[in-house]
Amino acid sequence: MSEILLFAGILSALWGVVSSIAIISFLSARGEKINFFLLKLLLFRYVTRYSEITTGESGRPGSWYYSYIVSMILAFVFVIAGIIVRTR
Repeated sequence: MSEILLFAGILSALWGVVSSIAIISFLSARGEKINFFLLKLLLFRYVTRYSEITTGESGRPGSWYYSYIVSMILAFVFVIAGIIVRTR
């Protein structure tokens, strides 16, 4: 059971990586400067900027914003649940 939860956590984290790549691509196409050297440190700033730009354009944050947030929360929940199940 714990292996299934950990696998689901890994899949969720991978989907978060796909979402972050889409967000970076969107921002780059809009002319935003992307610092690839410090990408891990600045990723939350880029996600926030994506939300601001898409909210300004359509009145709602873009779908990749929700995709990133939900996938990261699910990854956290699945991994924690997998660890708890494994220790019992």
